[in-house]
Amino acid sequence: MAQDTSKPLVLSNARVIDPARNLDAPGAVIIVDGTILAAGPEAANQGAPEGAEILDCNGAVVAPGLIDMCVSVGEPGAEHRETFASASLAAASGGITTICTMPETDPVIDDPALVDFILRRARDTAIVNVKPMAALTKGLRGEDMTEIGLLQEAGAIAFSNGHKSVRNPQILRRIMTYTRDFDALIVHHTEDADLAGGSMNAGLNASWKGLSGVPREAEIIALERDLRLVGMAKSRYHANLLSTAESAKVLQIGKDRGLDVTAGVSINHLTQNENDIGSYRTFFKMSPPLRDEDDRQAMIQALKDNVIDVIVSNHDPQDVETKRHPWAEAEDGAIGLETLLAAALRLYHNEDLDLLSLLAKMTLNPAKRLGLNTGRLTVGAPADVIVFDPELPWVLEKAAIKSRSKNSPFEDARFSGRVLRTIVAGKTVYTYD
Repeated sequence: MAQDTSKPLVLSNARVIDPARNLDAPGAVIIVDGTILAAGPEAANQGAPEGAEILDCNGAVVAPGLIDMCVSVGEPGAEHRETFASASLAAASGGITTICTMPETDPVIDDPALVDFILRRARDTAIVNVKPMAALTKGLRGEDMTEIGLLQEAGAIAFSNGHKSVRNPQILRRIMTYTRDFDALIVHHTEDADLAGGSMNAGLNASWKGLSGVPREAEIIALERDLRLVGMAKSRYHANLLSTAESAKVLQIGKDRGLDVTAGVSINHLTQNENDIGSYRTFFKMSPPLRDEDDRQAMIQALKDNVIDVIVSNHDPQDVETKRHPWAEAEDGAIGLETLLAAALRLYHNEDLDLLSLLAKMTLNPAKRLGLNTGRLTVGAPADVIVFDPELPWVLEKAAIKSRSKNSPFEDARFSGRVLRTIVAGKTVYTYD
């Protein structure tokens, strides 16, 4: 039965979590005309608006919808891997209400008309908010800077070179200086391609498997270089996907110097390590590569210390043809929209982070970095809201995956915690049956 969005909606008998107010308490959330009217204990006390639909949450968590800052979608150019329709359904089922899309499409999103295409296409076919990132350089070749101002005017939320680092430091410095003048955010992949060269984390595991390794230094050196350039240009910078203990130390030094820098980490690097690769399972091949257990633990500690600010899915759909190859020849990438929250809840169940802090990394923090008024349950904010049971057990079965591509490193994994309802701008777009 379709929801009547003209009626107020009350999510009652809930555990309301709002990182923006450091709130974790029993209460309710009241939604009117697509925005938050009240949330928390005060909402439970003030009663329901006249004619409201009342949903008893039975003690489930009500929180802001997640914001995923690193999502690849196949549209345009590779719709067989993913479309905005399929990606948004996958996102909604995972509690994500806003996806920030990478510019690595065909054609590359390096022209204002293509940003406009993304926004129009998403408006017509997606059930969650879509915020496109535009390319830093034309064709992502790392040579010629794109029209930053025009792309921002067209609606680009940030600027990225995708899963490629801009190799030339002089070009990157020039880009940083230019983006500073537009107060634009650079979201950069920190990997020195000349040094990387391999297909899995460098070390004993790679040697035993006969595979060329990607040294940690490929990431560390790229990050150190980038932060030096940020210091020169005074730009806004976000390291997209960190994976090593030393990178967290480098980032902390940059923050201590007063640089306007933040960083993200993929859920894979928080919950998996290089041992999960097993017998060359290519669904675990990604960029940056899965590191060892010490690095994984260091990433968790960096989250706890607020050195790393954001958790992302790094959703990168690949089809059978790009994954069914020998390990070294298979494409990097794993899907992750549907499992972002469920996998992140492992950190909560393992007592690595409390639920309020964990959710902040996927709601308030990305919203603040991107300048969005979502990611919170404050009065007047858009009603992008999720309801989830943090204890409900389930298994990710391949047949149930909503993404067009099925390359999940969590296939057949057991989770505790499931999204029950996802609401975007006051409208229910997903319910768990």
